[in-house]
Amino acid sequence: MNAPPPQEPAPKAPQNADTGITLSGEVALLVDLLKLGTFIGTPMREGVAEPMGLTNTDLRIVLALGGEGELAGHELSDIMGVPPMNVSRAIAALTQRGLVEPGQDKSNRRRKPVRLTGAGQQLFAQTIPSMSRVGNDLFKGVPQRDRDAFRRVAAAVLARIGKLPA
Repeated sequence: MNAPPPQEPAPKAPQNADTGITLSGEVALLVDLLKLGTFIGTPMREGVAEPMGLTNTDLRIVLALGGEGELAGHELSDIMGVPPMNVSRAIAALTQRGLVEPGQDKSNRRRKPVRLTGAGQQLFAQTIPSMSRVGNDLFKGVPQRDRDAFRRVAAAVLARIGKLPA
């Protein structure tokens, strides 16, 4: 019989030195997730967006459209957590560069989706090696089983986010 792999200790719960409050459980997980969401922007900007001549918002739009297909501006705003005005400006800039074009929603003429052009799809494909390098740097030393577990947890959380009450 194979023994289960040894469990690594849970990370130390963050404590605020000023208040003495220790965070644990789901609150500590949320704080870690917020930190991750905040700090991932720098390696993505420096390692992927800037070398391709994109802003972080441009990159996020290209990645969203490349991964999800046609999306309307308000959908991009919701997915990215970026104000609609910023998304509109980025879509206009990407359109001028020939990377994004209007899509079509035959079932809802009022919806105005956008999609990647052929050049936009090529750019999306070009992001993969850069993202691979950033990912290799970020996950260096993290065992594959932990990477797999992280992806499963992230997928479960992402599936629930859209179902949370407002």
